[in-house]
Amino acid sequence: MVETIQHNALKWLQITNPSEDDYRFLLEDYQFHPLDIEDCRGSNQRPKIDEYDDYYFLILHFPYFDKGNKFIRIKEVKIFWGKDYIITIGKSHWVVQKLFEEMQEDLEKHDEEAESMFSSSDLLLYHILDRLMLETYTLIMRVGAEVDLINYDIFNKRARSIIELISITRRNIILLNTTFRPQLRVLHMFESGGIRGFVDPEVMDMEDYWGNILDQYQKMFDSIEDYGELIEGLSKTFDSLQANKSNEIMKVFTYFSTIMLPLTVVTGLFGMNVDFPFLTNTNAFWCIVAAMVILVAALILFFRRRINQ
Repeated sequence: MVETIQHNALKWLQITNPSEDDYRFLLEDYQFHPLDIEDCRGSNQRPKIDEYDDYYFLILHFPYFDKGNKFIRIKEVKIFWGKDYIITIGKSHWVVQKLFEEMQEDLEKHDEEAESMFSSSDLLLYHILDRLMLETYTLIMRVGAEVDLINYDIFNKRARSIIELISITRRNIILLNTTFRPQLRVLHMFESGGIRGFVDPEVMDMEDYWGNILDQYQKMFDSIEDYGELIEGLSKTFDSLQANKSNEIMKVFTYFSTIMLPLTVVTGLFGMNVDFPFLTNTNAFWCIVAAMVILVAALILFFRRRINQ
């Protein structure tokens, strides 16, 4: 279904679930390249900007949390960008749909800010990307909060929950890193002048706008790399703490086994069905018990001295 917002000569077409009729409409009415239409049909496309004589075709990736609000997923945002139109196609990020609905309502109310966004396709594209950047920044700040939570709880005794949180956060950070890295090259094309756009530079200089988008993206990418290093360090620290706890437990078991071993030898020795000296003496039992107590006390004292050295 094709939804349309039009203000003056500029159109924004939103095609959420494109059918073959919609693809045919794009081919015939806008003369888009068949390979671009083929990319719209598929999924898991790489981020890119294809430049043609009268339009650009963009594929960009942006993250969002799944329904469980735990794992990060990636949505492709596919945009045809021409002089007098913006076309967003496919199951785009929810931010794009929300912005489209907001713009539709604001233009009906003759909102000045919304009308200014529709002054050119370049400026409208900037506001779409800016809104996506803002939502992505909020998501990354949440990932950072999870890293801080791990840093705070890592010394607590909730080992199982910490292991799960570390694993999920590491997985999310790796996904963000692999999403952001190849996209930096694409966004650099805007600031470097590789993408000229359609606005006359004498009327509006978009260089500062594209630079703002790139700065936001670079800042988020730097944060992701920092969080990646932090989560790796916290993971190693947690592993060391768990190994140290295991060593402490094994040390206690070793002390206990070492103390019990001579007692087991003594009880086994006197438990044999043979005659021993003083076997008929009524004080023999208490003498053996006293000897075992003295042996235990001597071993405990020995181990304490060894630990304190």
